[in-house]
Amino acid sequence: MAKRGGGPRKPPRGAGGAKRGAGAGRTGSASRHGGRAQRPAASAQRSRDAGVAQAPDPAPEGPFRLGAIPGATPGKWIDIWHERMPQVELVLTPVTVADQRRALADGEVDAALVRLPIADDEGLHVIPLYEEVPVVVASKDSHLTAADELDLADLAGEVIIVPRDDVLAVGVPGGIRPSFDPPEDTEQAIATAATGVGIVIVPMSLARLHRRKDAEYRPLRGGPPSPVGLAWPEEGTTPLVETFIGIVRGRTANSSRT
Repeated sequence: MAKRGGGPRKPPRGAGGAKRGAGAGRTGSASRHGGRAQRPAASAQRSRDAGVAQAPDPAPEGPFRLGAIPGATPGKWIDIWHERMPQVELVLTPVTVADQRRALADGEVDAALVRLPIADDEGLHVIPLYEEVPVVVASKDSHLTAADELDLADLAGEVIIVPRDDVLAVGVPGGIRPSFDPPEDTEQAIATAATGVGIVIVPMSLARLHRRKDAEYRPLRGGPPSPVGLAWPEEGTTPLVETFIGIVRGRTANSSRT
């Protein structure tokens, strides 16, 4: 007859009696996926993205064609363009005031610095930029050069030379009409005034553009200013045009277009 002992009984060996290890009883990611740990999808995507360089946006195609009327000085804006857009050529195209509207309409230029107002601005966007002071150009020996500034009243009795490309249309009370045909352009008018046969009234930029040693100019108080603006076709508002507009308006490279 078996002796009844008082000691503890050993559990039977089997599934329930197997020795549990440190990881036993836990269902880990490795066991759920056939013993191979899976990385979360988002983490995997970040890992892939970190090793792949993002392609930069393609640069807009050029060139950018900028028209400019005589006397316009876009040098500062062109310099900024070259700094910001070195991959896109800017082509500066001279246009006359008489031809500025047609050059825009025919697509010869993408945008233009123009004299305002434009007689027919339908289909155009126009931004006024600045106004030029009118000046009187006379012979260096003229008595008019004794003053620092002139009024319209000071011009009574003077021969008023008006070139065919005149942009101011100033009426001078007491002015004398020339006995000769109007000069073809402002450059010829200033050359004629330099001989002492009369005077010509032009925007200051044109007096500087056609400056001569035998002529001088003086600001005309109360004379009509000459506005200059930037114009471009409404249907031609391209990324390059928008970039130049931002430069003209003084936006920084990182500022918003709004």
